[in-house]
Amino acid sequence: MADHCFEGSNNTSSTVLKEDYNCSVDDGSLRVLLAVSYSLFFLLGLVGNILALWVFLCLHSKKNSVRIFLINLAVADLLLMVCLPFRIAYHANNNCWVLKPILCKVVGNVFYMNMYISIFLLGLISIDRYIKLQRVSRNQKFLGSRQSMITCCFLWVVSIAAILPLIIFSNQNTLSHKCFQYKRLDKNTWKAYFNMFMVSSFWVVYVALVLSYGKIAMGLLRVSREKPDLPNAGKYGRTARKSFFILFLFTLCFVPYHLVRIFYIHSQITEVSCQWIEVLDKTNEIALLLSAFNSCLDPVMYFVLCGSVRRTVLQVLCKCFCRKASASSESSTNDTRKSAGEHLSESEISTLRRKTAIQINPSEA
Repeated sequence: MADHCFEGSNNTSSTVLKEDYNCSVDDGSLRVLLAVSYSLFFLLGLVGNILALWVFLCLHSKKNSVRIFLINLAVADLLLMVCLPFRIAYHANNNCWVLKPILCKVVGNVFYMNMYISIFLLGLISIDRYIKLQRVSRNQKFLGSRQSMITCCFLWVVSIAAILPLIIFSNQNTLSHKCFQYKRLDKNTWKAYFNMFMVSSFWVVYVALVLSYGKIAMGLLRVSREKPDLPNAGKYGRTARKSFFILFLFTLCFVPYHLVRIFYIHSQITEVSCQWIEVLDKTNEIALLLSAFNSCLDPVMYFVLCGSVRRTVLQVLCKCFCRKASASSESSTNDTRKSAGEHLSESEISTLRRKTAIQINPSEA
């Protein structure tokens, strides 16, 4: 496989095999952009999600359904980050895969698995927040802590079981030194139908998220405008804006990819022109880049979404900065005292010398 990479170092095109003709798709024009972008996402997402897990597990002791969902969301984002170095190496190596083909399948499917786990968890969080903010009944809640844990475990088990057939039984006519490229699914139409099912599932989650956060935001804005004298009227307005912000981030990251995905999957099982395949391939890569960017934005969402987490992080930062400030002030005070002491001793010495000189001069006269 490494020989193929060296032989084709100047050729960045991949061949799409079809039953009647072959299409040569230029998949190298975006490789620098993809390698640099995924590298930045990896660094930012790794630091942000590790910090989030540390806050959730070590500092934030409040146990509720949202906290459990956020912990699983951070884990899913971290697993997605683990897949990015393989993509970075692939694009940096002139879009050439030097590892075993089975590892390419594992990395690709684990990447998508964690992306959709994040999507489903964000949908569950939106429904949970909507039901809690309705306050129809004080005891009303979507899921308790135990039910949330069971739901997350079920989601992980189903997701892992779903990607195993994709790894084991997916046999495509592709070059061994290629990975993450456009593939025909003429002999694996079941995979195309599975991918279309996942796209449909996304749109169901998206509608639920739009309705939940939309109703939350509109309801809070209505209360803040109709009753501006309420003590929490300003807080309602801020919460409404945060809901719109989360909805905007979700739309920005995932909607373009799933719009392109409809045409992309359709082209994999139908006869389309080579030019259309190349357009879809490049558009799909850019849209997937936005989806991966969501793993960097999720820690920002944790800070915006959960007030107790926000307070915990701010308290930790305040303690760190306060300790540094106090330590620096103490050290500067000690230095001042020390320098003052040294200066005083020198002045005392000079004074003694002058007194000594005065005492000596009369005796010499």
